[in-house]
Amino acid sequence: MTDNKTITSPLAVTLPLKTRPDRRIALNLNVYRNLDHFTNNTVKQLYSEILATQIEGIKLTTPIRLKFTLHRRDRRQGDRANVLCIVEKFFCDALTHYGCLPDDTDEYIESTHYYTGEIDKANPRVVVEIIENYCE
Repeated sequence: MTDNKTITSPLAVTLPLKTRPDRRIALNLNVYRNLDHFTNNTVKQLYSEILATQIEGIKLTTPIRLKFTLHRRDRRQGDRANVLCIVEKFFCDALTHYGCLPDDTDEYIESTHYYTGEIDKANPRVVVEIIENYCE
């Protein structure tokens, strides 16, 4: 028997700016590696706040498995791992921040798996499934 929890994650975060229009920051490795440390940390904090209502207060039985499914806006080819590796990093940090997990190490997260889902023009997103109490 498994106990699964499903969380919906955005593909981008809006960074509020004081003197210029707000900036949309895509969650992907290409953007992440080109941003400065301060901006990356701010984006991670905003991401965590976006997920707060979905994950705050969840207590997980470890170890868990995570399943990330990318639902793109269109059919353009893309590197699924480019997006999901950053979403995974930010998501696991949010789980730790809100006390759902003591840490995001291999002791608590046994595995993660990446999948491609349906095209969804109206609501591109990542669906994260947390799988606990699984049977081999």
